[in-house]
Amino acid sequence: MTATARKPSHPPSADLAARVDGLPWAEITGELDSQGCAVLKGLLTPDQCRDITALYPNDAHFRSRIVMGRHGFGRGEYKYFSYPLPETIAALRASLYPPLAEVANRWNERMGIEQRYPADHAAWLERCHAGGQTKPTPLLLQYGAGDYNCLHQDVYGELVFPLQVAFLLSHPGEDFGGGEFVLTEQRPRMQSRAEVVPLRQGEGVIFPVHHRPVQGTRGVYRVNMRHGVSRLRSGRRHTLGIIFHDGK
Repeated sequence: MTATARKPSHPPSADLAARVDGLPWAEITGELDSQGCAVLKGLLTPDQCRDITALYPNDAHFRSRIVMGRHGFGRGEYKYFSYPLPETIAALRASLYPPLAEVANRWNERMGIEQRYPADHAAWLERCHAGGQTKPTPLLLQYGAGDYNCLHQDVYGELVFPLQVAFLLSHPGEDFGGGEFVLTEQRPRMQSRAEVVPLRQGEGVIFPVHHRPVQGTRGVYRVNMRHGVSRLRSGRRHTLGIIFHDGK
């Protein structure tokens, strides 16, 4: 008897790219400009979330594992993917980059930063690799009860793409409790502002890596951004991080 091959439980990368193209980008970019973050809805299916989560125990997919407590990063752990990236992660990285590059270029212009980003992600990676940043930075994070992620920035080198995306792979209220995504915004001569972003399974949040432009009474100024995850009250939480620059 001939065995029947198991069909992949996630759609092909072309379908994922089409869903990215179909997102309400005018609304998303408006939220990024006004609030510094925006939620992507309906992008990853529950099957895709489970497929990505199931990669975690297999070290063949990853180049390194970080235990947060050993470095003062918090509690929990994460693993950086190795090249070649799994199809879904590669498709997300390539398809989300072009609309975000438009935002990044506009933000840099407003902040008086000379750096501009090509429209194609492969061209941006060529710049990173030419600058000695060759290590892939997409990562899979795992939290258990009591774990948390301290406020931080994912820079990894001199060449930085200023936006990144975090996808919640677990089901809040069923797989885990607590563990909210948190952003802080340090405004000049003002107290910091915190933003808690509630996410459902499969949703992603776009947010700045290190700073963003804000219109003030005396013109546009940069605000410094950090992100983290609050303490997990129960269960287990997995998150996919999509960072668009490679690291040293």
